[in-house]
Amino acid sequence: MIHDGCDIVNSTFGAYVEIGAHTNLAQVDMGDYSYCARGCDFANVTIGKFANIASNVRIGATDHPLDKASLHHFLYRSASYWDDAADDADWFALRRTRRATIGHDTWIGHGAQIKPEVTVGHGAVVASGAIVTKDVAPYTIVGGVTATRIRDRYAPGIGDRMMALAWWDWDHATLRARLDDFRNLEAEAFLDKYA
Repeated sequence: MIHDGCDIVNSTFGAYVEIGAHTNLAQVDMGDYSYCARGCDFANVTIGKFANIASNVRIGATDHPLDKASLHHFLYRSASYWDDAADDADWFALRRTRRATIGHDTWIGHGAQIKPEVTVGHGAVVASGAIVTKDVAPYTIVGGVTATRIRDRYAPGIGDRMMALAWWDWDHATLRARLDDFRNLEAEAFLDKYA
């Protein structure tokens, strides 16, 4: 489901994906069951399955050329300034290679930012307003500016067992059949039953 006012360029979506209103996506691959709320801005990112992304999140924010004489986008969006100048295709190609990666079953809180080339591991949580500049380990909760580890999401060993189970690869019918256990069992009990 794609809500009103979205701008989507060169992006792919799995099954049961929802894109919130007024979201901008460019070069985004979003896995099954993932969603983002309104007002998000993603560029050059691969998002796993079952990602939960709150409103106003920015992932893969484009950057400026720090090593040049100017930071301004007249350097690479030149056609907007001069009739005889082309945009810098090499700059845009470089940006597209600097992909962020969001793992399966993640939660990205309201207003968080995740920089290019950062990986947020499976099951990780990024707190609201955090600015993530470094990789986040699976099943870790991070927050702050710049984001640092707050704590692990589960007791030791549970995250590894959850990744080995990889329930996010179960088919739609299996998810439905096990819905009551998803709702009612704590993570360790769920693993004991299905791993």
